Amino acid sequence: MLPLQNGVDAVPQLVNELGPKNVVGGLCRIVSFVVEPGHIRHAGFAPTIIIGELDNSRTERIVKIEEVFNHAGLDTTIAADIQVALWTKFLFIASFSGVGALANAPAGVVRSDPAWRAQMLSAMKEIYALARARGVKLPPDSVDKVMAAVDGLPDDATSSMQRDIAAGKPSELESQNGAVVRMATESRIEVPTHTLIYQTLRS
Repeated sequence: MLPLQNGVDAVPQLVNELGPKNVVGGLCRIVSFVVEPGHIRHAGFAPTIIIGELDNSRTERIVKIEEVFNHAGLDTTIAADIQVALWTKFLFIASFSGVGALANAPAGVVRSDPAWRAQMLSAMKEIYALARARGVKLPPDSVDKVMAAVDGLPDDATSSMQRDIAAGKPSELESQNGAVVRMATESRIEVPTHTLIYQTLRS
């Protein structure tokens, strides 16, 4: 099983149900939205897929998955450390989604307004600290690189979670900011920015 959902919950949930030998890690980097049924529009950076065995070994099956995806025209690479890759994406998407939804504003606004930008940086730093506390070896420059990625988004970019919350639809709040709060409680560290985001958006 290869999950590509946002967040870091899917892999451990699948491992609990299927066992570690039947799960590989993966994520996709894409900015897209549903225009209408059967019509998906992509905007922003070139979409990519990153995959990896949970122990980071280069197995025959992970190489085959990479080959098949690339043959199908999907830009796919094998991560050197899949947990680092997953948490780097999580650092980006949970912070951008949460602050964007709280501000009800697109990337161009939240990254240029000093208050919203500071809140996004705070959210990123909390996830960085949480990842390190849980044994994920995120590089020291992770927050800077992820903020640079936000700065590179189109001005009108929004996350799927933000759009769903604005439309009153079910969202990924529990799997993103809610997951940060839950894991922080387990790891006994404080995440006030994500706690504020989660409590405000779930009300």
